[in-house]
Amino acid sequence: MEYIIIVISAVLVNNIVLAQFLGVCPFMGVSNKVSTAVGMSGAVTFVMVLAAIVTYLIYTLILEKLGIVFMQTITYILIIASLVQMVEIVLKKISQPLYQALGIFLPLITTNCAVLGVAILVIKKEFNLIEGVVYSAATALGFGLALIILAGIREQLELADIPKGVKGAPVALIVAGILALAFMGFTGIV
Repeated sequence: MEYIIIVISAVLVNNIVLAQFLGVCPFMGVSNKVSTAVGMSGAVTFVMVLAAIVTYLIYTLILEKLGIVFMQTITYILIIASLVQMVEIVLKKISQPLYQALGIFLPLITTNCAVLGVAILVIKKEFNLIEGVVYSAATALGFGLALIILAGIREQLELADIPKGVKGAPVALIVAGILALAFMGFTGIV
């Protein structure tokens, strides 16, 4: 039951991009088409879960043991950047089609603050490793859900008669605000 609460909370109630405002840059930048939103969601999910596992282990096995938890943020940034680069290299060698599909999005993930935010939140919320993995996967799912919904709406808005002054980014911000309000409706669930 505890894992279900973590999932519902991360996906709907405390959505990483709509409630906590982490990962807004890729949220706005990659939400023009549903196909790119799906690709980015998959890449973020993979990297977010992998980063949560590695950063949790580094924190508990090295930083805590040595008493240097103040190095958490810089260590996490280096770990995430290294992980993204290693994943990119391995995918290029092992699976060229998967690299072609995710290759565009992998460098963008290096600067996605949602990945760093989740790694820090796993420790801050005092999750164990399994809870941290569930939380990071659910958070990535919530990020993907919000991204795909916004992309679908933006694709439909291309067909609508919108005043010239609000086309593009302004209407995307308005829609993102309405999405955030809609997701606030889930607040009483958990």
